[in-house]
Amino acid sequence: MVAFFTRNATIVSALMKREMVTRFGREGLGFAWLIAEPLVFCFGVMILWSFTKPAYEHGVRLAPFVMTAYMSLILLRHLISYMSGAVQANIGLLYHRQITPIHIFTSRILLEILGGGTAFFIVYAILFAIGEVGLPHDYLLLYTGYVILGWTGAGFALILAGIAMRYEFFERFVTLISYLLIPISGAFVMVAWLPPQYQDLYLKVPFTHPIEMIRAGVFGEFVETHYDFGYPILVGAIMNIGGLLLIASARDRIETQ
Repeated sequence: MVAFFTRNATIVSALMKREMVTRFGREGLGFAWLIAEPLVFCFGVMILWSFTKPAYEHGVRLAPFVMTAYMSLILLRHLISYMSGAVQANIGLLYHRQITPIHIFTSRILLEILGGGTAFFIVYAILFAIGEVGLPHDYLLLYTGYVILGWTGAGFALILAGIAMRYEFFERFVTLISYLLIPISGAFVMVAWLPPQYQDLYLKVPFTHPIEMIRAGVFGEFVETHYDFGYPILVGAIMNIGGLLLIASARDRIETQ
């Protein structure tokens, strides 16, 4: 059993290194671009919103709200976009018996979660240094929310990737689906801002719970948040299992391409 996990961990680690070199290259920023990209977009949105919105909205300060919104959204969108064509981009690797599609997807999931988490930390540190945010009120809740967000996002991305592996035309809809996450994920709208009759419906979307957890960890009890731990974990488990089954059932289609 130990040898099994060691062998698979070695494969995933090697694929992560290969993915970083392939995606970012050895010159210029390299791996740093995995962190620099969300930094640029996040601060760009903050600067733009600072000219169009008040410093506080619904009692929430603009900078930390944008930070929690965009860093959460970019994790979901990166997971979806980089997973949809993961196998097709690495089709040659599958000629090695030791490598399976699951290794490829796992390496990309871990790369996005670790890279996004590092970027989140750096953005937070910079905003804290310039006095835009305070220290998190609950570190454990903040970390838990981010991990659950990665869990649910990975499951959703696996399902989309599994469908795309079976039906090539579906890849064209992946970008559209990622854009639909902007209004329905809970990234830019807090549950407490909605009319009471719509809050339960909005909480059916599993991504809203971990994003609310992240905000509860950052803002504390001074900002009203709504979330449940069990629901997104359960839905994430169902999506991950469903996605893996879709990918496994499409393996024969990969090998015949």
